[in-house]
Amino acid sequence: MKRLHLFCLLLCIALTAGASPVKGLIERVAPGSSGKFIIEQKPSSGIDFFELDQKGEKIVIRGNNPVSIAAGLNWYLKYYAGIHLSWNKMTAELPGVLPPVTRKERHETASVYRYDLNYCTFSYTMAFWDWARWEQELDWMALHGINLSLALVGTDAVWRNMLSKLGYSKEEVNEFVAGPAFQAWWLMNNLEGWGGPNTDSWYEDRIALQKRILKRMREYGIHPVLPGYSGMLPHNAKEKLGVNVSDPGTWCGYNRPAFLQPTDTRFGEIAALYYEEMNRLYGKADFYSMDPFHEGGKVAGVNLDAAGQAIWQAMKKNSRNSVWVVQAWGANPRAQMIKNVPRGDMLVLDLYSESRPQWGEPESSWYRENGFDGHQWLYCMLLNYGGNVGLHGKMQHVIDAYYKASRSSFGNTLKGVGMTMEGSENNPVMYELLCELPWRPSTFSKDEWLEGYIAARYGKCTPRLREAWVLLGNSIYNCPPRSTQQGTHESIFCARPSLKAYQASSWSEMSDYYRPQDIIRAAGLFLEEAGQFKGNDNFEYDLVDITRQAVAEKGRLIYKVIQASYEAGDKPLLRQASDRFLELLLLQDRLLATRPEFKVGRWIEQARNLGHTPAEKDWLEWNARVQITTWGNRTASDRGGLRDYAHKEWNGLLKDFYYLRWKTWLDRLNDLPDRDPASSIDYYSLEEPWTLRHDTYSSTKEGDCVETAKAVQRQLLSPEETTHIN
Repeated sequence: MKRLHLFCLLLCIALTAGASPVKGLIERVAPGSSGKFIIEQKPSSGIDFFELDQKGEKIVIRGNNPVSIAAGLNWYLKYYAGIHLSWNKMTAELPGVLPPVTRKERHETASVYRYDLNYCTFSYTMAFWDWARWEQELDWMALHGINLSLALVGTDAVWRNMLSKLGYSKEEVNEFVAGPAFQAWWLMNNLEGWGGPNTDSWYEDRIALQKRILKRMREYGIHPVLPGYSGMLPHNAKEKLGVNVSDPGTWCGYNRPAFLQPTDTRFGEIAALYYEEMNRLYGKADFYSMDPFHEGGKVAGVNLDAAGQAIWQAMKKNSRNSVWVVQAWGANPRAQMIKNVPRGDMLVLDLYSESRPQWGEPESSWYRENGFDGHQWLYCMLLNYGGNVGLHGKMQHVIDAYYKASRSSFGNTLKGVGMTMEGSENNPVMYELLCELPWRPSTFSKDEWLEGYIAARYGKCTPRLREAWVLLGNSIYNCPPRSTQQGTHESIFCARPSLKAYQASSWSEMSDYYRPQDIIRAAGLFLEEAGQFKGNDNFEYDLVDITRQAVAEKGRLIYKVIQASYEAGDKPLLRQASDRFLELLLLQDRLLATRPEFKVGRWIEQARNLGHTPAEKDWLEWNARVQITTWGNRTASDRGGLRDYAHKEWNGLLKDFYYLRWKTWLDRLNDLPDRDPASSIDYYSLEEPWTLRHDTYSSTKEGDCVETAKAVQRQLLSPEETTHIN
């Protein structure tokens, strides 16, 4: 009998190992290659680990769960096989015989959680993803060790069903739920209805997609963070439901939803109804995200302690072992709201740890003396705002600040790291760096790390590539630690034109912290190596991206000539500089046409592909176009400051949207008026027509990226401009 039990146990283990989701991941990444690996899942004493080993010609990857094993697979591919799976390419051709692991390698991490995604990512990047794209992203998460991730898809259907049960009509629901490109800010209690009304098929498609996402997450062992109930209700809830609500005010020109007072007798009932619908559609979770009073929401007349207790109790009543995940951003989470939530029942995302940490760093401009009052927290990197395109980072600071936090008196409640970018699919080097932090036991230098990154990303490290990355690492990726710049050094091409144009978005806080010539030089070094990396997708993506940045740098330098020649009244030079500026803008547009990742057609095509009827496709395209340009209606765009917040250096958008603005302004400026002609231009009236168009933009690459980059480089090095620029 004992032998029979032992046989059954061994059979179960073998079947479990054979069914490892990592095998499926390998087949999606490199079809037919799963047989080259031996996957072993081993129990551990409460700590995540992976090991790399060798058995014959097969690579052994073992770990304590599928995510740890997938992280080990990624480590092997990068540092043994010279293969970097990235957003721009999630497939690879493996050699017939894999490079051997000559000595067993083991990595452990004390990071309990490795978190992914910001509410904004679901709108700025993921708004129109289908299952094929989501499947790739879930594989990317597993490969990068992510075991905790926000999961917002299909939440609109929960609200539709809940409000219907509360007596709201279909029309009233549609006035409340935001459209696909704007749901992040609706779910963060910032606005109602903008971008809608959503179609019936949209809701049903979202439900089906979320179920597939959650199924794959749970197969990997990635804990989904579902949005919980935080007191949000439609603005007319008092009249409609007879409940006691407060008015959180406005956000960037939009009226916020109402906030249900925690002392109202129906708070528990409405929260239970919400969770009932969430459970019915997607099942219960161990983590729920709630962020009341986000980004300036008024708290006047609200008992914050009672609010925290009501939100926490409703969550725990629904799921006994659940944890409240909350974003530390600005004044949130309010100290009074979280002080009486039991320790262990809250996990705080220190959303902007690399620039405005709140964990207790005394040098931070958002310093909290007591950190998060004993609650568990994650060191997060925000880095990207609005999904803007651009190179940017605090490479060495991100490393040093993480280990500093780990060693601090707040380190005992630090439970891991998080990526909380507003937009993804860009700047891969910084996210690769952050995801490796938990698996490295001690601090290290960016230069040492970059050496390995170059070899992994391109298959080998050459002297010129090393020189280029040293230039980038010591310039654009070396933003000062104290800087609170919101993401990339924004392109002047994307700014509304004026004589004082500098940043594109309203809240950038950017500054000139590096030499533009270093970026132009790095682009040249990449181009010098293009011959030996022909067809290398990662190399060609970076070649285009770095050259794009170089063109933007040159454009900013020419813009300074425009300013100076206007002030001097030098009409010939002004005309020459104006024409040159527009030429560079169109040159960048032509360069970006060579990669689908940098084409507005890809974004619009994703949106239209989700529609079932011509009208639905047009509505989805309108959502896609508005978000990346005016963002909102005239009030929100201009007075609310949202215009160009999600600007993109994308082919098609540069030529048809940004070019029109700059040409309109430059033509008027060249008449040498007494004052800036920007004051007489109604930019919104120029911009809105583009959001209403339905012309076709290609999503496929046009032209050879290397040859185009060569042509661009010749334009950048024009010697006759040196005098004017200097």
